[in-house]
Amino acid sequence: MAIPLQTKYTLSPITNNIPRSHRPSLLRVTSTTNSQPNHEKFVLEQRLVNPPLSNDTTLQSTWTHRLWVAAGCTTVFVSFAKSIIGAFGSHLWLEPTLAGFAGYFLADLGSGVYHWATDNYGDESTPLVGTHIEDSQDHHKWPWTITRRQFANNLHFMARGTTLIVLPLDLAFEDHVFHGFVSMFAFSVLFCQLFHTWAHGTKSKLPPLVVGLQDIGLLVSRVHHVNHHRAPYNNNYCVVSGVWNKVLDESKVFEAMEMVLYFKMGVRPRSWTESNS
Repeated sequence: MAIPLQTKYTLSPITNNIPRSHRPSLLRVTSTTNSQPNHEKFVLEQRLVNPPLSNDTTLQSTWTHRLWVAAGCTTVFVSFAKSIIGAFGSHLWLEPTLAGFAGYFLADLGSGVYHWATDNYGDESTPLVGTHIEDSQDHHKWPWTITRRQFANNLHFMARGTTLIVLPLDLAFEDHVFHGFVSMFAFSVLFCQLFHTWAHGTKSKLPPLVVGLQDIGLLVSRVHHVNHHRAPYNNNYCVVSGVWNKVLDESKVFEAMEMVLYFKMGVRPRSWTESNS
């Protein structure tokens, strides 16, 4: 009897134990009964098919991707420059520094809320974010493929959103404290997918600086993010520093939001139907 099984895999085999040319897609369970009563033997056969490969066009960067990333980085740099120049001019450094810290802190929360929403609701036809939702679902089927996405391919979606939001702010505001917040928040959002990729990387292959930042909690670590890909698949959504994960998970914030949406709109989150096998 063939039973389709969609599952999120743990991170430990992402780079080492899973064959590079395979992905899990179907679990075949065969039951045979021996002559002795009540004695059953179960044989699990995992059928494997080819996953997206490194030369797959869906993982490669295009010039459009690169242009969006360049535009996003430019708008963030302008905001950051306005904060620095304003601090030099006013000789006030504490306020923009604290604003930058707040931006980084809240960006982690924002990444968690966005990650939770795209993991659990919508599909490829959803306006604005449909493509990203589809990519998110593919990532949960084959988590290791995120490490094979090219740089601009991985970042272009967030770079586009960053550009469209931050550019008007660059043009409209000069306050250096305001830009202290905006630049750090936007920087963290723009590069959160890179931080996410590093959380899927092999520690020995990551730059020492990245490993150090993960170890002290400034970037989401591989150790913490692995729990997002384990049953019940409804926790550890934040992918900037991960500092909000414990608070959100222990207080059941996302579970409460799911219940509200279910009772108000009748919509079930995908995490409710994920197999725990």
